[in-house]
Amino acid sequence: MERSLKNILVLSFGFLLLFTAYWGLQTLQVGVILPFECLWDSKNSPSFSLNGGKSGEPEAPHARVSFLRYTLIPTSILLGLGAAPLWSAQGTYLTIMGNTHAEKRGKVRRDVVSQYFGIFFLIYQSSGVFGNLISSLVFGQTPAQGAIPEKQLLHCGASDCLMATASTNSTNRPSQELIYTLLGIYTGTGFLGILLTAVFLKPVRDTQQKSEGEKQASPFWSTLLSTVKLFRDKRLCLLVLLPLYSGFQQAFLAGDYTRSYITCALGIQFVGYVMICFSAVNALCSVLYGKLAQYTGRTALFALGALIHLSCITGLLLWKPHPRQLPLFFVFPGLWGAADAVWQTQNNALFGVLFEKNKEAAFASYRLWEALGFVIAFGYSMFLCVSVKLYVLLGVLSLAMAAYGTVEYLGSKKVARLLTEEQTKPAEEGVTKTKT
Repeated sequence: MERSLKNILVLSFGFLLLFTAYWGLQTLQVGVILPFECLWDSKNSPSFSLNGGKSGEPEAPHARVSFLRYTLIPTSILLGLGAAPLWSAQGTYLTIMGNTHAEKRGKVRRDVVSQYFGIFFLIYQSSGVFGNLISSLVFGQTPAQGAIPEKQLLHCGASDCLMATASTNSTNRPSQELIYTLLGIYTGTGFLGILLTAVFLKPVRDTQQKSEGEKQASPFWSTLLSTVKLFRDKRLCLLVLLPLYSGFQQAFLAGDYTRSYITCALGIQFVGYVMICFSAVNALCSVLYGKLAQYTGRTALFALGALIHLSCITGLLLWKPHPRQLPLFFVFPGLWGAADAVWQTQNNALFGVLFEKNKEAAFASYRLWEALGFVIAFGYSMFLCVSVKLYVLLGVLSLAMAAYGTVEYLGSKKVARLLTEEQTKPAEEGVTKTKT
């Protein structure tokens, strides 16, 4: 097995084990996670940030199971502090590995990087499958709820204005024994993920930066300054809408869809099984898009993701959820996962390719804006009707696609100008020689 592929698999399975607990608990309890995005210098050894950032993750499940603010808020801060360097280093690591492999094999960099992100998200998104499956099996031992009254069903779906969380649609509270069993399983998988990456993940250096004469790591403030300076690039200013929308749409599915559609009309015991569908489709589409990108180009995939989400948003606005329509509760998360796979794989690949010389700063900015999308979406979650939130999603999606199209247009103009200059150079040189 090639060294690069081995490292990608180690990294991917490390994230799989670590986030099994995270995704399992997120669908059971929707809390506001405060993403304190710090800028982490991972130029010399991204694997150091990967292992260091994970240290705060396994502790999160124990505090998040409580609904008390004095445990949720500190744990959310700890989670955000750990997630910032973790995800920035992950994006940098995959990009460096993809570029290195492409240079050795004589392949196109963007295709290899896209393929590596596809492999990563195939395995990583499986954490949602296993996390929700574990919670569903453990909590499935609690008594089932009774039939949901028709009167309550009228307030489910897009018409939910914070009225759908009545006590009639909740299951009995799981026993303390089941709760501790679940937390024990999740904590074990988290520590296994840390151990796997700490032992087997090899650090890498950016050969391009090394060839440019960079011999030592830049200090933190240098990385911070480079991130700020990167906003002078108008492409980044336009592209920040993509991670912002990514945060919005993930928050809607994890918070509003699970509460106002699944829990309201079916009951909380179905949440885990429905979200398994989302994670499974997301994982399969991630690896599929990673391979398709070299044939279709990223623009076609972005258009596909936008079209799927546009259709889903329209459908959720019109749909009146009812227990008799059980397949539809799985169809929407499946389609949502197919579109989310575009945002996860292609967004990361796009930032890695366009800002190759400033990868750390670009990925730090990416995670900052994605986290901001989460904060805003969860922030207005308790104040707006679901229909209004869907219209907000529609507006942000439209703006993000328009901005992305502008970046692609500017890029194509630049390529055309360079080609024209290359073609005119030989002609001008020929005329000069003739005159002499």
